[in-house]
Amino acid sequence: MGEFVKRELILDGVTHRYQVFVPARAADGRKPPVILFLHGTGERGSDGDKQVGVGLGPHVLGHRADFPAIVVFPQAPDDRDWKGKTAALALAQLERATEEFNGDRDRTYLTGLSMGGYGTWELALMEPHRFAALVPVCGALLPPREERLNLFVTPLAGEGDPYAMLAHRLHHLPIWIFHGAKDDLVPPDDDRRAYAALQAAGADVSYTEFPGAAHNAWDPAYATPELWKWLFSQRR
Repeated sequence: MGEFVKRELILDGVTHRYQVFVPARAADGRKPPVILFLHGTGERGSDGDKQVGVGLGPHVLGHRADFPAIVVFPQAPDDRDWKGKTAALALAQLERATEEFNGDRDRTYLTGLSMGGYGTWELALMEPHRFAALVPVCGALLPPREERLNLFVTPLAGEGDPYAMLAHRLHHLPIWIFHGAKDDLVPPDDDRRAYAALQAAGADVSYTEFPGAAHNAWDPAYATPELWKWLFSQRR
């Protein structure tokens, strides 16, 4: 039976709590794949717990007996997005957990929801050869609305066509994008444009839009059986 374990990492003199799901040992003795999960705005903080309560955490908990991957759950501090020092924090915790639990570096994947969907693009652009596949859920590249003008993918800021630049820099990665058609917090048009640009660049990219879903596209996304079969078949 897999289990969630709590860990701490000190960065720039500040202690940051995070959690790691450690799967049951594989019968064949192979190194387990590793997933880095980036949460949304509502799970920010310093308790080290909220980030496992929404999105991938509940799915893994419900499948803890047979979920085959190490999953790293960093937590962004209050009022911080997945960029700059917070992005570096997530990558450092991924590195620490991969070493501690002997994860497979060639089968390491990145996913996130909402603010973490933005973060998925952010970290992939920072480390374009670190991950074997990406699964952004209800994210985007540009600010979704006036109240969140600070929420955007920083490596693409100032580019004439951020979608073309994204495709140029990440077309080598397998990517599966998920969004809800009725999402009024992060409208799906941005992801549609990213998908079209990646397609035009010849990327191995899929896009699933749930017709009846609003912003909460993560539950049906992570409940998609084909996602996991596809994801765990990807190798760097």
